[in-house]
Amino acid sequence: MDFSIKTLDAKTSVTAVKTGTLVVGVFENRKLTPAAQALDKMGAIANALKSGDITGKPGSTLLLRGVTGVAAERVLLVGLGADEEIAEKSFSSATQAAVRALTTVGANDALVVLPLDKIKGREGRDIAWAIRALVLAARDNNYRSDAMKSKKDPAPTGVKKIAIGVSAAAAAAAKTGLAEAVALANGMELSKDLANLPGNVCTPTYLAATAKKLAKEYKLGVEVLDRKQLEALKMGSFLSVTNGSDQPPKFIVLKHMGGKTKEAPIVLVGKGITFDTGGISLKPGAAMDEMKYDMCGAASVLGTFRAIAELQLKLNVIGVIPTCENMPSGRATKPGDIVTSMSGQTIEVLNTDAEGRLILCDALTYVERFKPAAVVDIATLTGACVVALGHHNSGLFTREDDAHDQLANELLAAGKTSGDTAWRMPVQDVYQEQLKSNFADIANIGGQPAGSVTAACFLERFTKKYTWAHLDIAGTAWRGGATKGASGRPVPLLTTFLLNQAKKAHKARA
Repeated sequence: MDFSIKTLDAKTSVTAVKTGTLVVGVFENRKLTPAAQALDKMGAIANALKSGDITGKPGSTLLLRGVTGVAAERVLLVGLGADEEIAEKSFSSATQAAVRALTTVGANDALVVLPLDKIKGREGRDIAWAIRALVLAARDNNYRSDAMKSKKDPAPTGVKKIAIGVSAAAAAAAKTGLAEAVALANGMELSKDLANLPGNVCTPTYLAATAKKLAKEYKLGVEVLDRKQLEALKMGSFLSVTNGSDQPPKFIVLKHMGGKTKEAPIVLVGKGITFDTGGISLKPGAAMDEMKYDMCGAASVLGTFRAIAELQLKLNVIGVIPTCENMPSGRATKPGDIVTSMSGQTIEVLNTDAEGRLILCDALTYVERFKPAAVVDIATLTGACVVALGHHNSGLFTREDDAHDQLANELLAAGKTSGDTAWRMPVQDVYQEQLKSNFADIANIGGQPAGSVTAACFLERFTKKYTWAHLDIAGTAWRGGATKGASGRPVPLLTTFLLNQAKKAHKARA
């Protein structure tokens, strides 16, 4: 689907625009948006409201053909809710309804003229936010997860080109917002495509090949370390997870160095367990197929790199992805085994299904070499986080001091701006008591109480040399049941966070 910005002013009246479908808004109080008023010379729109053909409630729609005095073939009315200052939720419902309706019309193109600058709510609900909501709704509606089907799902019909009408004064901001929205949609789509692939296709080698392809297309730096190199680095914790698998492990490093040479990079670390059986601590069989999604942290890093590379973001960003399978076999790590991490800390593996932290801890030690400004790791780490937060918020964990509070606040703000929200959880020394081992420096689990917190506290032990945050996306990265599939989260949060960091770095350079 193609998107563009169309400037509307005194010389380009909305009534004179030739398009297959013109989308305008109406309200529950029977008021019309300015664009709808301009079209309503003969009262057709006002009459539709009075007659109850459309209520104006968020998400209601009505298609009119042959409206007198209007060059467009069709006019699609979309309900925006009760107030002329449009609620965020109402606008989201309206955009989703509009894009669904546009797939059913017999037109190839559409012009959307909604009051994009009238969204009320949190700070940042500007025209760029509104355009992002529209673009993501359209792309999500058109998304198909049929890559492995011999007979593809029916292709989306209807509108293929959407122009967004704005005033001349708003055109520059709208074009910037549109570019960011399309790049974000592309990144989310890559993330979803990777996560939805089965484990026999999306292997560690496949993820490495994807990273190389991305690097070639966007001129990124890339390095893929194999088992021998990981052994030389003494990544005993990471390698212990791979013991039961025939698939070779990979350690992927991507570099987008768009900032100044000496500027410290932001590092994203993504958990890449391409299939998680639980190992010797075998998971129940029911819904185990969903463990192909245990690489959504890795997929989100690759998706975010796709977005920032397309935008040529002026920021130094490094992505690190430890990736392998967690399988049972005669070679597999056993409960009670003790392994030595790259940091030198020994770990008693009490449960082989708590493997994500075992691969991440070595990656978190590895990134010390980059002298990072900040490190954010992203992982489908614990079912306990789903119990705590459900499927609405990702869990955000950091230490409690000024630097970490600032990082946490910036991530939380990016989540609110993008609608990809997170909730801060504690990382405190009192929880470290649960990770004590009689036989090693640390145990890899701390029991059932506060399971997501103790997992974060485990990772925290390997992050003492830099500012760090952990995102547990177990409840947000994919959906189960009838709507099973990857969500593309937290690519919006991460991309928005990096966009904000680039703006901050630009100000610091000025």
